Amino acid sequence: MDWSTGTLGFAAGVLIALVTAPVGVSGAVFLLPVQLSVLGVPSPAVTPTNLLYNVVAGPGALLRYRRGGLLYGPLTRRLIAGTLPGVVLGALIRVFAVPGPAVFRLLVAALVLPLGLWLVARTLRPTAAGPPAEPSPRTITALAVAIGAVGGVYGIGGGSILGPILVGRGVPVAQVAPAALASTFLTSLVGAGTFGLLSLTGGDDLAPDWLLGLACGLGGLTGGYLGARLQPRLPERLLRLLLGTLATSMGVLYAAQTLM
Repeated sequence: MDWSTGTLGFAAGVLIALVTAPVGVSGAVFLLPVQLSVLGVPSPAVTPTNLLYNVVAGPGALLRYRRGGLLYGPLTRRLIAGTLPGVVLGALIRVFAVPGPAVFRLLVAALVLPLGLWLVARTLRPTAAGPPAEPSPRTITALAVAIGAVGGVYGIGGGSILGPILVGRGVPVAQVAPAALASTFLTSLVGAGTFGLLSLTGGDDLAPDWLLGLACGLGGLTGGYLGARLQPRLPERLLRLLLGTLATSMGVLYAAQTLM
C-alpha cells in the first residue's frame, strides 16, 4: 500500500463513519465498493479487510455511546449472543460457497434494498395503528444469528441489516445504534480471526490487507466518535430516514455494479 492509497482509505473511513455511526451502522457496507472499485482489494480478501476496519473503527463510537450511558442493555446482550456464532458460520460460507464478487454484490442488493425502502416508507407514511410491537427477545436472538451469518459472508458485521429491521419494528434508533455497533465490533473481531485461521490453509487472498484495513479503520475511529456525539442532537424521524436512505443507497449501488 502506498501513501496515496492509505490517505484515501483514511478519508473514506472518516466520512463514511461520520454519517453512519449515528444510526448504528459501522460504515463497512459503504467501504466495500470503495475497496473493490477504487482501492483494488481483491475478493475474498475484501471481506476480512472490512472486518478489520470494523475492529479498529468500532471503539470510537462505542466510547462515545458508553459515556452517554447508552451502550449496556438487554438488546446489546441478545444481539451479541446471536451474532457471534453466526459470523463464524458466515465466514465459512464466504470462503467455500460464495467466492465471486458478482454473487456477493447481488446478495447484498437483494437483502438491503427492500429493507431500506420499507423503512423509508414506514417513516414517511406511518400506519394509523401506530408503530408495530417490538420483537420478542427470542425473535431478536434468532434474527441476530441469521444476520451474524450474513455479516460474516459480507464482512459488514451485520449492523447495517439489523438496524433497519429493528428500527422498522418499532425499536428507537437511540437504543438500536449502540447495540448494533457493539454487536458489529465483537462479531468483526471473531470474523477477522476466523479468516486469519482460514488463510493459513486457504491462501494469502483470505487474509486482510492489514495496512489498508488499519488506515481505513483509523479514519472510521475518528468519524465514528464524531457521529455518535452528533446522534443525540438529531430527531428520531431524521435518524430513521437516514438509516433507510443508507440501506436503499447501498442496495441500489450494489445492484448497479452487478449489472455493469
